Amino acid sequence: MQTMISIPPNPLRRVTLPEIHSIQLPTKKILNEEDVEIWLRTQGFRDLIIFLRRLNEAVVGVTVPWSSEFPSQAVLSMVTLIDTLDSWIEDIPPLNSPQRFGNLAFRTWGTRLEEQSDSLLSRLLPPEYSSLIPHIKPYFLTSFGSFIRMDYGTGHETSFAIFLLCLTLTRFFVPEVEEERELVLRVFIRYLRLCWRLQDVYRLEPAGSHGVWGLDDSHFLGYIFGSGQLRDQTKIPVSAVLHPPLPPTNLYFMSIMRIHEVKQGPFHEHSSQLHSIALGVPNWGKVNSGLFKMYEAEVLGKRVVTEQKAVLWLNASATLTNERSCQRSTRC
Repeated sequence: MQTMISIPPNPLRRVTLPEIHSIQLPTKKILNEEDVEIWLRTQGFRDLIIFLRRLNEAVVGVTVPWSSEFPSQAVLSMVTLIDTLDSWIEDIPPLNSPQRFGNLAFRTWGTRLEEQSDSLLSRLLPPEYSSLIPHIKPYFLTSFGSFIRMDYGTGHETSFAIFLLCLTLTRFFVPEVEEERELVLRVFIRYLRLCWRLQDVYRLEPAGSHGVWGLDDSHFLGYIFGSGQLRDQTKIPVSAVLHPPLPPTNLYFMSIMRIHEVKQGPFHEHSSQLHSIALGVPNWGKVNSGLFKMYEAEVLGKRVVTEQKAVLWLNASATLTNERSCQRSTRC
């Protein structure tokens, strides 16, 4: 029996469509460690944390497969867009190439994405959202990997989360439990499967991997949402992940099984962080809260991740500029 939850306590603010015209387009402003500290104090950062926590709460006690009886047209359109991107892989097969990482066909896939992004987003959004497209396009384009370095990492996954956040702030997606659950268990899972396929077909290199000391070479949010799904039950212990194969009933198990598909050797050697969690953390609640803290510190708080993308939209860019100027002025 799946546990239904109450509406999360922290509301997500709304940005109206008329406001968009007065908002600065996203630009790369995180240039050094000082900028990272400023970014962590911005409204945009707070929006992202609230959004991710709401998504997490929406899936507590819910297993996969799951689907609401009447998913919104916005959710269905988002899945259709991802399906379209997936179909391009058939059109753009990998080239015969000797290098271990980075098949050059991925750049062709990326070029098509860049050329068709305006059209794709126009089909996704109602006409009244047209002014939003240049604001969300940078995050959309950086959600699937780097077409220059031909790699994929947690920064690209975060770009997709920011993309979904912007669409929710403007209420294309509605911040209500049912829709937020759909964003995780329908949209995010579909996105994850596309990214896994891109990584496999085009042999994308892990971006910024911490090696055996990192949680995962390429992804993070699946572990947060998956541990959220398992958080309030006690039948499945944290140590269950040490006994594959695992059923695909939650994102944590799905992510662990993905590791077993792509990595060779003992689990404790190639995934020591996850192995330590399985042995040392007593319950899923502590796993869930600990992963949130780790994500904030190791992904959102790292310049090597955040500097590669346009800074979070909606006031964050202006805040960075203003605070940087203020810190250089004796009058502030």
